[in-house]
Amino acid sequence: MKPRISMITLGVRDLAAAVKFYETGLGFPRMESPPEVAFFTLNGSWLGLYSRNALAEDATVPPEGNGFEGFTLSHNVSSKEEVEKVMGQALVAGATLVKAAQKVFWGGYSGYFKDPDGHLWEIAHNPLFWVGPRDDDA
Repeated sequence: MKPRISMITLGVRDLAAAVKFYETGLGFPRMESPPEVAFFTLNGSWLGLYSRNALAEDATVPPEGNGFEGFTLSHNVSSKEEVEKVMGQALVAGATLVKAAQKVFWGGYSGYFKDPDGHLWEIAHNPLFWVGPRDDDA
C-alpha cells in the first residue's frame, strides 16, 4: 500500500497575505501550485491555503465563524529555544500572541498564536516524545 499524506487546508480571507505569512514569516517551503491556492510541504503532510468563502462553499457550510473553532494546529520543534524563535517569527510576521511560551503541565514547553486569519497554532517542544522524522530517517 502506498503511504498516505494528510493535508490541512485553511480557509483564508486574503490569499496573498496568508502566503506571505507562511512563506516569508514562518519559512514554510512553498510548492508550485495554481494561483487560487497555495501549498506548503510539512514533515509528513501538506498545508494548503484557499479562499475562506470558496472553501466553505465547497463544504456547503457558511463561511462565518469566530471564537474557538474546536481545533488547533501544532508545530513541534526540537528545543525550548526553537519554540521562542518560531513564536517570535510568527509575531513579527503578523500573528497575534494568545499564550506566551512557557513550561506546561505535561512536561513540555509551548505557546499559542493566531495567524492573521485567526487560526490557532501551538508551537511546542516535547522532550518526552518527539513528533517528526528521526535524524536517521533523513
